[in-house]
Amino acid sequence: MTKDTTKSIAARTFTTLMIAALGLGALGCGQDTIQVGVVMPLTGEYQTYGEANRRGVELAFEQITSNGYPLVLTLAVEDSGSDPEQAKQLLDQLFDAGAFVALGGSVSDEALAMVEVADKYNRILLSPSATNPRLTGTSKNFYRIAPSDLTEGNKMADFAFRTLELGTVAVVAEGQSFARGIQEAFTTAFKKQGGEVLEQIDVPPNTDDFAGLMERVVTLEPDAVYLAAYEAGVAAMILELRRLDFKGRILTTHAFSSPAAIARVGRGAAGVVLTQSVFEPDSEHAHVQKFVNAYRERYGEEPDLFAAEGYDAMNVLALALEDRHTLPTDLQRGLHDAIKEFPGVTGAIQFDESNDVRKFPRVYIIGSDLSLYDYSKRIEENQKKLRDKQEEIKRRIDEIRRNAAGVGNGS
Repeated sequence: MTKDTTKSIAARTFTTLMIAALGLGALGCGQDTIQVGVVMPLTGEYQTYGEANRRGVELAFEQITSNGYPLVLTLAVEDSGSDPEQAKQLLDQLFDAGAFVALGGSVSDEALAMVEVADKYNRILLSPSATNPRLTGTSKNFYRIAPSDLTEGNKMADFAFRTLELGTVAVVAEGQSFARGIQEAFTTAFKKQGGEVLEQIDVPPNTDDFAGLMERVVTLEPDAVYLAAYEAGVAAMILELRRLDFKGRILTTHAFSSPAAIARVGRGAAGVVLTQSVFEPDSEHAHVQKFVNAYRERYGEEPDLFAAEGYDAMNVLALALEDRHTLPTDLQRGLHDAIKEFPGVTGAIQFDESNDVRKFPRVYIIGSDLSLYDYSKRIEENQKKLRDKQEEIKRRIDEIRRNAAGVGNGS
């Protein structure tokens, strides 16, 4: 995307400042005040992810600060414009102005750029949804709510080979950090399983013409294609594959899990298989329902995975900050000591020694109603229906035999 580099950062960013319910009057009365910087792509190519993250963060912030939270929190929200260099500069400005901690790096390229600034100031950067494996152990100051693409790529490779019994795949990958990281994880794991990667097809930068690329996929006749890209690219590729009547399976990543992405493809999205962290809006868990209901009331729509990850990030940060807000090193300890199986809406949250979250993604399939369904649960449900049907057939046969025997005895 072309950006006007002559404009100042201030002119290209959107900033909001929200003060906790304890009020401005508390600032002069000995209350502790913590500013949380937020840098996310609220416009541009990655807006889908950044805007959802922001909504989740702000919803959690409102709930936290209206329920007797012991600190005065402020949020300073900045729009990176989907530009990693701008994200880096904005984070520098926020830390220089006194922000104690930051939420950001909605996508991997931005997170990778922002880590350098976190280290410069020795302050924590907590990412809701960046997943590139290069971020693992990159800094003592970097933490993330989403699991590494290593786990997601490995999960899909294992599922594709063992459960779906796919022997050959073609891999299509965009040229950015997220896509490169997850395609490498998937490709390596699929080959180890015994599968064959027929070809890896690289998407040229800034292309919007996917016809030739997808024609190449169809020509290869793989059992499946694995699409490693952000939502716009995945949507465009699926539409082309459907137009070309591709016969194989379409596999992709959590980047295509947002309702906006699926709606862009429409009925062509049905049957697409993807991996993502666990987030089930229809869960019976009270804390999940609290989030889903509040999100619906606030924004008038269903939350997606990225909104849920933003919500979890803000809640985790608030808990870690409560008694550990004097020094950045205290907050580092808090993220490990206070966050033990934290009941997030995206699953239990706990950080390992590399500051990665301990989560395990699942495989989902998009149904004919364009909703996401846990693939393993769907298989179990279908198997149960088959068993029930077989039992019903057996019952009817036994009943017919008994009736026939009764008629014979009566004659």
